Amino acid sequence: MFEAMMTAATGLHNQQRRLDTIANNVANINTIGFKSVRLDFKDALYTAGLVPGLPRSPEGNQQRGHGVLVAGTAKDFRVGNLQVTQRPLDLAIEGEGFFELRDMDGNYLYTRNGAFYLSAEADGLYLVNGAGMYVMDAYGGRIRLPENAETINITEEGLISFTENETEIEIQLGVYTFRNLTGLLTIGDGNYSESEASGERMRAQNVVIRQGTLEGSNVNLAEEMTRMIRTQRAFQLASRALTTADEMEGIANNMRR
Repeated sequence: MFEAMMTAATGLHNQQRRLDTIANNVANINTIGFKSVRLDFKDALYTAGLVPGLPRSPEGNQQRGHGVLVAGTAKDFRVGNLQVTQRPLDLAIEGEGFFELRDMDGNYLYTRNGAFYLSAEADGLYLVNGAGMYVMDAYGGRIRLPENAETINITEEGLISFTENETEIEIQLGVYTFRNLTGLLTIGDGNYSESEASGERMRAQNVVIRQGTLEGSNVNLAEEMTRMIRTQRAFQLASRALTTADEMEGIANNMRR
C-alpha cells in the first residue's frame, strides 16, 4: 500500500510541475523572442523480483516501477511570428541563429530578442539591448556609431551601414548558432549562454535579418491549452490513485480490530 501511495505522490508532484511549465509558457505569450518549454518525463526507479517457481531468466523477472520523474525540459526553438514595428533598431532573425551580447562582466550571451537601442558614451554611441548589454559584431567587438551618424540601414545579410562625415561605413552584425541548441543554458530575459552540451558557437548560415521587425513568442496557445487539459486529467487520476491507496490502507488497519 505504501508503494502505491508513493507512486501516486510522484505523479501529483510532477504533474504540478508540468502545469507550472505550461503556465509560464502562456504568461510569456507576448514576450519578444520567448521560446516555449516542454517538460519530459521518465519512469522512476525500477525494482526487480523473481516469479516463484520460474528459473532465473528474463521471463521470470518482474520489474516494478515506482512512479514518474522529470527527465528534463526541452525548448522549442522554432521561429515565432514576425511583428513589423518600422523601428530601425528592431531586428529579427529568420532562421537558426542568435545575436551575440556582452554584459558588464565580459560574459558573452546569446538572444533572439532584437529590440536594440543606442547608449551614449564618451567616445560615441553603442548598440545595446534593453538591459544595457553591448551588441557584438562578427569579430567580437562592440558596435559603435558616431553621434553624427545619419540613417542606419541593416541589410538582410546583417550588414550595418551608415554615413559618417560623408563616408560610408559598414559593420557586420554577429549572428551565431550552435551544434545542439537544446544544450544552451537559459540565463533569463530571453538570453542564453553556451555550455559543453551546446558546443562552441559558429557563424550562422542561411539566416535573414529583418530590420524594423521583432520576433514574437512561438507559444501556440491551442497546444498549451490542450496540454493543460491532459495534465489536469493526469493530476486527477493520480489524486484518485492516492485516495484509493489511503482507503485500502485504512481497511487493512481496521481488520485488526
